[in-house]
Amino acid sequence: MEFEVVIGLEVHVELQTESKLFCSCPNCFVPEPNVNTCPVCLGFPGARPRLNSHAVRQALTASLALNCEIALFSYFDRKNYFYPDMPKGYQLSQYFEPIGSDGYLVVEDDGGQPKTVRIARVHMEEDAGKLVHAAGGASSMVDYNRAGVPLVEIVTRPDLRSSGESRRYLEQLKRILQYARVSDCKMEEGSLRCDANISLRPVGSETLGSKTELKNMNSFKAVEKSLEHEIKRQKNILKRNEEVPSQTLRWEEDRQETIVMRGKLEAHDYRCFTDPELAPIELAPEEVDRVRKALPEMAEARAARFISDYGLPEYDAGVLTSSRCLADYFETCLKSYNNPKVVSNWIMGELSAHLNLAGLEADQCLFRAEDLADLLKMIDEGLISGKIAKDVLEKSFQSGKTPRLVVEEEGLLQISDHSELEAVVEKVLAENPDSVEKYRSGATKVIGFLVGQVMKETGGKANPGLVNELLVKKIEG
Repeated sequence: MEFEVVIGLEVHVELQTESKLFCSCPNCFVPEPNVNTCPVCLGFPGARPRLNSHAVRQALTASLALNCEIALFSYFDRKNYFYPDMPKGYQLSQYFEPIGSDGYLVVEDDGGQPKTVRIARVHMEEDAGKLVHAAGGASSMVDYNRAGVPLVEIVTRPDLRSSGESRRYLEQLKRILQYARVSDCKMEEGSLRCDANISLRPVGSETLGSKTELKNMNSFKAVEKSLEHEIKRQKNILKRNEEVPSQTLRWEEDRQETIVMRGKLEAHDYRCFTDPELAPIELAPEEVDRVRKALPEMAEARAARFISDYGLPEYDAGVLTSSRCLADYFETCLKSYNNPKVVSNWIMGELSAHLNLAGLEADQCLFRAEDLADLLKMIDEGLISGKIAKDVLEKSFQSGKTPRLVVEEEGLLQISDHSELEAVVEKVLAENPDSVEKYRSGATKVIGFLVGQVMKETGGKANPGLVNELLVKKIEG
């Protein structure tokens, strides 16, 4: 029997705010545990919450960016459960009345065709603390720095049909939220976390199968791999004519397998009711319109502008706008060095290679857009060659020193002195008489080899244009 995969994703996104959702504790990532805490986020008796209005605006922005219908009236509920990471014994969440609903975004399916993924709801809630388990399982500790941090949970309809579609959905969602300046979406810091609900059913059936929930997926790659693993596991169960148990599973990256955590909880298990200490949220239509009009330029519009304003190929525009900070880096560089295609080539090539190797975004690296502009100016000024420039970029990227300082300290200035280069050219010609004869016989492409030999002799410092000119002059006599 053939089976159809049915996947729905629940994505928790940390909102970019100065303080937490219901108190004035800083909303920032710090490695030291339990420093960003107070009686409110620690759940002390009598400590009353106060709603962060900027978090509401950020949640509204996210909902509009995802094409949602906006609820002008919404409120918070108490979602009750007892676990060490939630000191109050309940989580404040918009369970019954989310701020956004019935949205969508478009991704490519496995056949490369556009597919609309429906978004059921976007709701605000507070984050829980973080459990830290000691090696060997002897003890567990709790860090409450994250408790009370403002989140939006974005829940899809069961519209995804493969692990690949799921990954592309997450990549598109991250791009939209970063462009909307709602969140930095850094999975390594926990500001974007994904849970997946997955079930299988016979092809052609409209009835959903028994589903499992996957947790602890800390990268897009892990999401894709864990879903593939769970698809295979459920297929094997169904082929034995057994029922898939409804469970919550944890993905173990080291073991490359899923581990059962518990039976899957249903809505009634949380005993939700409206929070009595927080007033409802009432939005005026005019406020919603203001936020909608203030939405930043999104990726597709920016790519179109890069093509029309800068004359970039569609491919370049797509790569540069795949990340907001990469697109920002490109346009910042252009302010100091207005040659769009050259800048694009260096960002997509050398810079991206170093960013990928270091696991950094463009706004996290020490090599600034102004540094790239200065590096390209040095090539134009004849101070360094393109080959040397790549080495300078690497050293500047790693050290944070400016390109000019690296060139000065490393003694990498390009040799453009005629007399100095003539001596090297004469030496290379004397050592390669066969190449000289080939050139004189009409095989002029051999000049490239001779230029390379001069560059080798000078450690790549020779001005290649001048070297080419001197070689031709000497050979043709």
